Amino acid sequence: MHTKLLAFALILLLQACRPLSAQTLSPAENDSPGILQRLAERARQAKSTVSAFGETALGFLGAYYEDHIQPVTDSYVGWASDVRSSMWEKIQTTMDNYMPFKATNATDQNPIKK
Repeated sequence: MHTKLLAFALILLLQACRPLSAQTLSPAENDSPGILQRLAERARQAKSTVSAFGETALGFLGAYYEDHIQPVTDSYVGWASDVRSSMWEKIQTTMDNYMPFKATNATDQNPIKK
């Protein structure tokens, strides 16, 4: 019995709401942007804000590097370069001095000549 009463009440409710839904205006075509266009615009604004912040941060970091880090590291870079140069010179002089089959006279220098 309750089911019949519930179905009847539902039908009456639908009958009453049908004219109300017909009276609502359909969404008019307006010039307001859709959600995707608004999201794209906000993404562009966020990107420009972040890139402007990034440029400022890079300028600050570059100045900080030049003022605080570069003077300290330059001495270490110079030291490492000097060590490398001196080691390379030692290796070259050792290789120049070490020739196991070094020729001692003119005939030993070019054995192919007849």
